[in-house]
Amino acid sequence: MYRIIRPLLFLFSPETAHMLVFKALKIIKFIPFGNSVLKMFFSYSAPSLQRQVIGLDFPNPVGLAAGLDKNAEVYNQMSLLGFGFVEIGSVTVAPQEGNPKPRSFRLVKDKALINRMGINNMGVKKIVRNIQRNKPRVIIGGNISKNSSTPNDLAYKDFEKAFAQLYDYVDYFVINVSCPNVKDLRNLQSVENLAKIIRHLTEIRRYCDIYRPILLKVSPDLSADMLDQLIELVMLSGLDGVVACNSTTSREGLITGKEKTDAIGEGGLSGAPMKEKVLSVIRYIHTKTDGNLPIIGVGGLMTPKDAKDMMDAGASLVQVYTGFIYEGPGFVRKILKYLNKQS
Repeated sequence: MYRIIRPLLFLFSPETAHMLVFKALKIIKFIPFGNSVLKMFFSYSAPSLQRQVIGLDFPNPVGLAAGLDKNAEVYNQMSLLGFGFVEIGSVTVAPQEGNPKPRSFRLVKDKALINRMGINNMGVKKIVRNIQRNKPRVIIGGNISKNSSTPNDLAYKDFEKAFAQLYDYVDYFVINVSCPNVKDLRNLQSVENLAKIIRHLTEIRRYCDIYRPILLKVSPDLSADMLDQLIELVMLSGLDGVVACNSTTSREGLITGKEKTDAIGEGGLSGAPMKEKVLSVIRYIHTKTDGNLPIIGVGGLMTPKDAKDMMDAGASLVQVYTGFIYEGPGFVRKILKYLNKQS
């Protein structure tokens, strides 16, 4: 069915298509037996799929990556589509509109996306209210970042506030300092800047009754030396794992012509072209840490086999974003059935 629907959705801009899909998911819960139908057709469970990672019990290892359910609106519906966990955000303290439109583009020949959304979201207070109104029936990760208007030397304050306000409403956190679509944000990946943010967050966590794992999302564009420094920092600082990787600024290996990508301009690339780069980063981190650092693999997961490849490379869990857009609501079920057969 999605093969019929997708060409219609792709007639719209990516943001408009996103809005239409989210509206449909919100409406379904008010239709009698709507949620039951979603669960019957798209969910899949098996004992072999269960994972215990970062101190949490995941019903399966396939999650929805940050960037789709930015404002915590459809996480329960996503669980009915088979996702074992959902990462919301990125969440900032104050609401922000993000970059000017158009800011999201499809590269259909490459099964890829380029976006420069700029971390548009409603702000932490409204996002908390969304979670309060809809009791989560799925593990939720809170991906947090700083507001674009906040200078980097004060970024730790934004992270502190978002972390503290979300703490009682999510199951784990991801520090996002690797998004390529916010000016100077990736400068926070320096050990000095990042250590300050981590120190403040772990200090807050010390005084909380419930322990929430904190992970770092890394860029696929880091040099080996920079990645080594971040791995060491994560291992020494009390963080619980890494998410590998964010989108890339590289345009290498694309089928889409340079004329089109130049016309699109800046933005993070996600989708099939990222697969080998992401696998390389996962293998590197896994080897460097002797398998002692939990890794959530994300980027380039477009087939069920891609998920298995990520896990074979060292990922404990995986996340889907662009693959879900290209392959549709049945994609997670296909992945889970494949993984179950391979177990």
